[in-house]
Amino acid sequence: MKKYLLLVATAFLLNACSQKPADTTPAVPSNASIEQKVESLLKKMSVDEKIGQMTQLTVDVILKQNPHRDPMAPAELDPALLDTVIRKYKVGSILNVPYAQPQTPANWNTLIAEIQQMALAETGIPVIYGVDQIHGASYTVGATFFPQNIALGATFNRELAAVTGQISAYETRAGGIPWTFAPVLDMGRDPRWPRIWETFGEDPLVNAEMGASMVKAFQGGTGERIDDFHVAACLKHYMGYGVPTTGKDRTPSRINEQEMREKHFAPFLAAIRSGALSVMVNSGTNNGLPFHADYEHLTQWLKEDLNWDGVIVTDWADINNLFARDWVAADKKEAIQLAINAGIDMTMDPYSWDFCVLLKELVREGKVPMKRIDDAVRRILRMKYRLGLFDKPYTNTADYPDFGSEKHAQAALVAAEEAITLLKNNARLLPLSPDKRILVTGPNANSMRTLNGGWSYTWQGNAADLYAKDYNTLLEALQKKAGATNVIYQPGVTYTNKGRYWEENEPEIEKAVTAAKGADVIVACIGENSYCETPGNLDDLSLSANQIHLVKALAKTGKPIVLVLNEGRPRIIRELVPLADAILHIYLTGNYGGDALANVIYGDVNPSGKLPYTYPRYQSSLTTYDYKPSESVDKMEGAYDYNAVISVQWAFGYGLSYTTFEYSNLTVDKPVFTSGDELTFTVDVKNTGTVKGKESVLLFGSDLVASLTPDNRRLRAFTKVELQPGEAKTVSLKLKGSDFAFCDSEGQWVLEAGDFRMQAGNRTLQMTCSETKQWGRLIQ
Repeated sequence: MKKYLLLVATAFLLNACSQKPADTTPAVPSNASIEQKVESLLKKMSVDEKIGQMTQLTVDVILKQNPHRDPMAPAELDPALLDTVIRKYKVGSILNVPYAQPQTPANWNTLIAEIQQMALAETGIPVIYGVDQIHGASYTVGATFFPQNIALGATFNRELAAVTGQISAYETRAGGIPWTFAPVLDMGRDPRWPRIWETFGEDPLVNAEMGASMVKAFQGGTGERIDDFHVAACLKHYMGYGVPTTGKDRTPSRINEQEMREKHFAPFLAAIRSGALSVMVNSGTNNGLPFHADYEHLTQWLKEDLNWDGVIVTDWADINNLFARDWVAADKKEAIQLAINAGIDMTMDPYSWDFCVLLKELVREGKVPMKRIDDAVRRILRMKYRLGLFDKPYTNTADYPDFGSEKHAQAALVAAEEAITLLKNNARLLPLSPDKRILVTGPNANSMRTLNGGWSYTWQGNAADLYAKDYNTLLEALQKKAGATNVIYQPGVTYTNKGRYWEENEPEIEKAVTAAKGADVIVACIGENSYCETPGNLDDLSLSANQIHLVKALAKTGKPIVLVLNEGRPRIIRELVPLADAILHIYLTGNYGGDALANVIYGDVNPSGKLPYTYPRYQSSLTTYDYKPSESVDKMEGAYDYNAVISVQWAFGYGLSYTTFEYSNLTVDKPVFTSGDELTFTVDVKNTGTVKGKESVLLFGSDLVASLTPDNRRLRAFTKVELQPGEAKTVSLKLKGSDFAFCDSEGQWVLEAGDFRMQAGNRTLQMTCSETKQWGRLIQ
């Protein structure tokens, strides 16, 4: 197997230089001045300097290790280790957070400036520093934390994704960090997967649109040049990472060519065409082939077909996994050969510089061509020039007066408010009157950790209660809104906050039941504690037994219950749904999630979120909204009970409001169309209630007959409108005829003549494609 991979990669590599990209328009606009500088510098570089540029090490490798240091003190570099990394091995990139602790902007700048000064003195080439700042500058003390992507997905609002990206970039650059490992463009299509909350949900279009908006905001434009207030985006994890067959992180997937191109590739395609400068690779394998050794998907699909000149970086130690875990290489040297020839440009090693030694040996032996090295280094230098690092390798915090400002806080609050999704509201229990006395209970009621989730101050988010103590938990926000005398607090269930994320202390449910006697309404805040990546794997998707028992015991009091779901992925709660009078899903809404919830519960804000994924009812009935028709078959002809119907708790796109909306007059200007037509759909949406509200207008389409079984339906367009009571608007949504194409079994795009059904709200129409059109791997 390993010999086959080596031979295939080498053969492809030899042909690569003669192959013209399928898409001749550069994905990122080329700049002649930058290209000239790159070529001039490349000619002067030694092999050691080139290989050093392809190496990325974690900052811990160059730090002094002092277990008694003040966590708020600036990080201390070890001069000898820094000398080895920069002077001897010429390393071109550093990543991660010193001592696994967040830094102030000033401390970040001090650290990065010292590294840059040595790098410039040694090679004249600045280091590029990268950090996973995924919902704001989330490893920076005092930064503005936005909702995690899953909550942004629930807003169905591209503008909020853009605002999040713009402010996150500004505050990241305030600390001198020019490269953020975001956004995540994997799709959250399996609720067991522990990284659901890092995605924009289960739908390809939502991920593509929100991701593209965020990329343009991160980078401040097309990616050709990036100023001091923006950062390079890094799309991750290319691709198919979100659907491991076991549901566990970093385990294999089984995605066919059609599914890969039509769905998993789509968000990356949109973001690359929006100018993204870098991509991080999926840590797993698909159909037995590790993505880090996959020439077809790394080089052909991404670099050649899209004419993309950006950087591909590995994920954490994933070249090592080729031999240590995946068994496609005999040792690290062979793993490096496979990965670099497949298209990897930079390796996140991250603790060892032996990559430099081994790659140099491979070059000398002719096993990695010098052309491949030059191509990788050219891409890395190009990104550094585009970021302006040669002119300004670090920043000054004083030049960023809006860091952590009230203006930025207000933007984060609005994003959190629009994310909150009302799933149930019997007898219009919500909004509550401020004079109602409430019991606030549950393990998520008084925790900043649970509001933020992972990648928040620390990897697992377990220090959020320390660093975010000045913000309001759900409890504190409700107390401030209603007055402390109107709020009783008795959690009943609490997390240990030590050890594994799901561990809970001995429950005190009777205390909560007793406290409920003095309340008019119970607000039960349940869900998950924070986790990140593989430590978040689970075996049981059900909510914890203690939390289920808590809600059941409280229901016996007869008091109305508002369930607040604060969770990174949907946990099974079918036993609790009938017991609750109202249910609000707040996802992971960040440091302003408490304030947002209080505003929604007391009616200052009308909830407008919609579920970005299908919420499951049973563990053995996990599905997505774009299922195949056979998955909804109940009875076949005769007596045979097919029993394929999957029961879900709530559908993708579901979400209630404090007002009501009426849809009418769904039309399309071209009911008979071809692939080259632009179609304009219009629908009238009216607020028929008594309060102002926002409505996400979702346009679904169904291909009624196709040569391959089509999806039940697909989201084809969306937008969001705000309407005053009684106000109506005509909403327009534009699509191309080619948007209705699908991938055939060979991964080629085709639009087939036939009928389509479109739906917005409860309105439907039918239209017809009059002729078949075929493309290749991309629709030009």
